[in-house]
Amino acid sequence: MNTAPKTVLVLCTGNSCRSQMAEVLLNHDLAGQVRALSAGTRPQPRVADNAIAALQAIGLPTEGLHPKNSDDLLDTPIDLVVTVCDNAKESCPIFPRPAPRIHLPFHDPHGEPLESFLQVRDEIRARLIPAVTKALRLDSSESE
Repeated sequence: MNTAPKTVLVLCTGNSCRSQMAEVLLNHDLAGQVRALSAGTRPQPRVADNAIAALQAIGLPTEGLHPKNSDDLLDTPIDLVVTVCDNAKESCPIFPRPAPRIHLPFHDPHGEPLESFLQVRDEIRARLIPAVTKALRLDSSESE
């Protein structure tokens, strides 16, 4: 049985809030089953401070997080593309190897207080993790 982690790409416009939080949550909650990456169609210069604070508030690692351009990942084999904003869905790049896509929009907390980031983080965890698990037909019990 192939037990290599599935590669999930989370796409957003700026890759500074939602997609960054989703990347960290997927890598943590589905560790060993997925390798999550995130990127933006028009990346911002840096990850939002409150996105980092929201992840650190639940003890998740944030070192090395930085916005990435989706064009830089065109040659990366992707098993699933998740768009988390309507704009990214519309301008989602076409990957050389077709990958299944799911669209799960989340509120953009950019520029809002930390409370908004905490709500979006929790919503991403509640909706995105099960959606990715289902889309990739992962074993949610992770027992072999």
